[in-house]
Amino acid sequence: MDFWGIGGWEVLLILIIALIIWGPGRLAEIGRTLGKTVRALRKATSDLTRQVSKEIEEEKKDPPPGEHGGD
Repeated sequence: MDFWGIGGWEVLLILIIALIIWGPGRLAEIGRTLGKTVRALRKATSDLTRQVSKEIEEEKKDPPPGEHGGD
């Protein structure tokens, strides 16, 4: 298992330390919050990519006035 360049044992060690520091209840809450944040970031990235692609396609279809493509 390779998670952001960190091996499985390192991930396990980090999780154990986090469990000791924050406890199981707080760790679950942190996980939920992190999941929601990642989901929101992915949606925002997807929306931005879709919008930029749409504008590029519209730009290809309708060139600005005065551009006739190589006079």
